[in-house]
Amino acid sequence: MDFTEAYNAVQDYIERRYGIPVVISDVVDPNTGDFNGVEIHVDFDMDPEMALFIVLHLFGHTVQWNVSKELRDLGIESSGSLPDLDPARLERIRRYEQDASRYSLRLLHDAGITEFDAWLARWVEADWRYLENFYHTGARADFRAFFRSTAEPLTPLDIPAFTPQRWVSRWSF
Repeated sequence: MDFTEAYNAVQDYIERRYGIPVVISDVVDPNTGDFNGVEIHVDFDMDPEMALFIVLHLFGHTVQWNVSKELRDLGIESSGSLPDLDPARLERIRRYEQDASRYSLRLLHDAGITEFDAWLARWVEADWRYLENFYHTGARADFRAFFRSTAEPLTPLDIPAFTPQRWVSRWSF
């Protein structure tokens, strides 16, 4: 399966199973995607590989925002501006990002895709390195500079039942 096929399968599964439209649109730069609890937007300028990661990861955050006010608040507070770099707070943000990715892995498996586990783990690790660099420097570096050839495997996290609710979007709605 290639990235386009995987993206299409994931998009179809999210829309059928969760009733959440995945929309390819123009997203406010420099962002690559956005979500608001009831929709996921992927920037039209993304290649299939990046688009797949974006939709998976934003689905994970959509789950978090719909099941936990605390996680929704953490996501809002840590996007767009530099968070307080207190080590405990940074660790909470890391866990928030990691758990969103673990929901992403469960989604992939639920959609019948099992050959992308190592790929997703590498993207998740690169995403965290990118965010950690941003939080420490304020610089938006080239995301792909943070890739490594290997990464710690992810463990899927079961997706809890939730009802999509509209929240204030992080960026562009």
